[in-house]
Amino acid sequence: QLQASGGGLAQAGASLRLSCEASGHTSNAWTMGWFRQAPGKEREFVAAFRRSGNTPFYSDSVKGRFTISRDNGKSTVMLKMISLQPEDTAVYYCAFRDGQVIVSAIRRDDQYTYWGQGTEVTVSS
Repeated sequence: QLQASGGGLAQAGASLRLSCEASGHTSNAWTMGWFRQAPGKEREFVAAFRRSGNTPFYSDSVKGRFTISRDNGKSTVMLKMISLQPEDTAVYYCAFRDGQVIVSAIRRDDQYTYWGQGTEVTVSS
C-alpha cells in the first residue's frame, strides 16, 4: 500500500513537500518514484529513489529544484519542491516497486507496481 500526503496550493517561487509511505512490502531494495500529470498532458517522470545505494534520480525539468529523500529507517520518501513554477501544476503520484528498478528504466512508469492515490499541486503565478 502507498499513502501519499502533502501538496496543495502555492505561489510561484514557494515550496511544498510531498510524502509517500509504503507498507506491506518485503524487499529491502525497493524503488519509489514520483510522477505527475498535468491537465491535458501525459504522465511524466519527476524523481525516483532507489533504496539500494540510497540513490536519487531526477527529470531535467526539476533537477536543482526538487529533492527526493528517504525518511531514515522508514519506507517513506519525501519530495521537497522549491522554486515552484506554474508549470509544476499537476497531480503528483507516488509509485513503488518491491524490488530494484534498473537505472536505465527508472523513468518508465511501467516499472512500478503500486501507485498512490495522487495529490494535487497547484502553483499560481
